[in-house]
Amino acid sequence: MEKKSLTFKVFVYSFLSLFAIVNVFPLFWMVVDSFKTEQEYAANPFSFPKILQFSNYSKAWEVANMSTYFVNSIIITFVSLIVTVLLGALAAYFLARFQFKLRGFTYALFLLGMLVPIHATLIPIFMIMKEINLLDTHLSLILPYTAFHLSLTVFILEGFMRGFPKDLEESGVMDGAGVFRIFWSIILPITRPALATVIILNFIYNWNEYLFALVLLSSSALKTLPLGLSNFVGVETASLTLQMAAITIALIPILIFYLLLQKQLVNGMTAGSVKG
Repeated sequence: MEKKSLTFKVFVYSFLSLFAIVNVFPLFWMVVDSFKTEQEYAANPFSFPKILQFSNYSKAWEVANMSTYFVNSIIITFVSLIVTVLLGALAAYFLARFQFKLRGFTYALFLLGMLVPIHATLIPIFMIMKEINLLDTHLSLILPYTAFHLSLTVFILEGFMRGFPKDLEESGVMDGAGVFRIFWSIILPITRPALATVIILNFIYNWNEYLFALVLLSSSALKTLPLGLSNFVGVETASLTLQMAAITIALIPILIFYLLLQKQLVNGMTAGSVKG
């Protein structure tokens, strides 16, 4: 039995190590190539630079106008993220902890939202935004991003909250706390692992989303980072090292965000295995 367990562990760790290498390998060379000169990259894309060209990053930042795109992406991403998580957590709390008529129907609607192909709604959303004069504004992306991720947010948080013992609310009621006080002071803090999961998923999608931003935004001053990188590729097709530097800059916020929430994410993934 121990031998089978050891063999299984070796297989799992070997598979995960190989999977990690396959995913990290292109990212590693992207960062390495971002420090090269064009001549070094043309000679051998898989060689190390003789001298680190830190100037590539400042040039990429200026050429791609990334200061404007960064600000727009930060505004749209974080506003959408905050609204989605707050609304999703509230909806999940009432669905998980209260019994009321149409509860099952309401929950089914959220599940149904997960089955709708997001990009199939692009044309209707474009027409709606045009009718209500929100086209080419930050709200034209914030509202769809919030709606698209509300279903998954509710699904994850509702399943997590449903496992909490009823004693939590009872102790809060005995102390004189109302429904929203119990939610904010008791339920939400112990939901941090699940919150970390939905925050990371929402952040990555909102930060990297391209098609809706391409269709719903036309002003250069409102474009997000993926659109900026796309324009950068079109303008600087000969400068591959600057492209690598620009993509590396765009990747840094995702890595920082993940590292900040990594502990909570791991706790959420392992919570089910240690219950009972």
